[in-house]
Amino acid sequence: MMCAAHAGGSVLAVDHARAPGEKIRISGGGRCNFTNMYCAPAAFISRNPHFAKSALAKYTQWDFIALVDAHAIAWHEKTLGQLFCDISAKQIIAMLRDLMQKAGVELRLQSTVEQIGKTDSGFSMSLVTSQGATRVTANQLVIATGGKSIPKMGATGRAYDIAIQFGIPVTDTRPGLVPLTFTDARFAPLSGAAVPARVTAAATSFDEALLFTHRGLSGPAILQASSYWTPGHAISVNLLTGKDVFAALRDQRQASGRRNLTTELAHHLPTRLVDYLAADMDLGGNLADWSDSRLQALCETLSNWSLTPSGTEGYRTAEVTLGGVDTDALSSKTMESKTVRGLYFIGEAIDVTGWLGGYNFQWAWSSAMAAARDIACRT
Repeated sequence: MMCAAHAGGSVLAVDHARAPGEKIRISGGGRCNFTNMYCAPAAFISRNPHFAKSALAKYTQWDFIALVDAHAIAWHEKTLGQLFCDISAKQIIAMLRDLMQKAGVELRLQSTVEQIGKTDSGFSMSLVTSQGATRVTANQLVIATGGKSIPKMGATGRAYDIAIQFGIPVTDTRPGLVPLTFTDARFAPLSGAAVPARVTAAATSFDEALLFTHRGLSGPAILQASSYWTPGHAISVNLLTGKDVFAALRDQRQASGRRNLTTELAHHLPTRLVDYLAADMDLGGNLADWSDSRLQALCETLSNWSLTPSGTEGYRTAEVTLGGVDTDALSSKTMESKTVRGLYFIGEAIDVTGWLGGYNFQWAWSSAMAAARDIACRT
C-alpha cells in the first residue's frame, strides 16, 4: 500500500485477504508499533549489513512520523523509542488507503496473481478472483508479500518462489522474533512469571522483560535474542541486570544474618523464580551461613544462567522471517532486481530483518518508498 500510493501512474494493488493491511491491524496489540525513534541500520540483520542503509536514510522514521502527524493520528512512545497509535492500528490502514485513493490506485482484494511471465515491455500475469481469471500486464512488478511468519494470516513463501522463478537467489529462511522452546517443559511451573533480564545470543544482548511459559521462554528480551540464536547453542540469561545483589545480600547478612537466603533473594527476584531456582541450586540456610565467596558465586551464576533451547515455536508465532531474497541480487537504492528490469522486492520478503519495536515496519515504509520513487521516475 505504501509503495502503490507513491509510485505514480496507473497502479494496481492486489491482496489475497478480505481486507488490506491485516498484519498492520493485528500488530502492537491492535495499536501498531509503526516505527522506532532510534531506527538505524545497526538494528537490522542481513548477510549484507550495509544493504538497508540507503533506503533507511532516504525515508526515515521522522518522515513516516510526519506522515502520521499530517493525518492527525495521535501516537505515543511506549518504551525504547517504540511508537504506537493512541487509538487503533486501523488508523494506519485508513491513512494508507486514503493515500492510495488520492493517487488513483486500484485495489483488488481476495485476489491472487498466478502464472507470472516476462514480456518485452514488462510482465504478464493471471489475476484470479472468485469471478474467474483475467490477464493483466504491467511495466513494473513489486513483490510485497512478506515472509512465512504467521501463516494463519495467509503468509506463505510466495515471494521466494517468484524470485527463484526469475533466477534470483534466496537465502535460507527461519523464524525470527519468536519464543524459544524446551522439550522437557522445565519452565511450566513458572508459566506467567516475568522478570527484567539481559539475554545474550551470539554475543548480542538485549535488556528487556523475560517471560516464562509452559513451552519455554518468551518476552521481548527472548524474542530479540531469538533472531541471533542458532539451534544447538546456548543463550545466557542475566537475572540480576542493573542490580548489585551481592552487595545487598552481604549488607543484609550483616544486619539480619538469621534471615533465610531465599527470603532475601525474593526481594530481588520473583518469589516463584526463587523457589524454582532453590530446587536446582543449594540455596538453603540463613544468610549468616553464606560466605562472601558463596554469595559471589551465586550471583555470578544468576548473572550468567546458561540455557540451551530445544527450538522455537516456529513460523506459527514468529513475528518476522529471517533471510529471504538475496540482497546481492537487488539494488540497495531502488530494490529492483539487478537482472530482471522492472521487478522489485520490498519489505520482509528481502533478507533484511529488524529488531522488535517498530523497526520492521520502518523497513517496510523505507523499502517501499525506495521502489516507489524509482518507479515514479519512469512513469
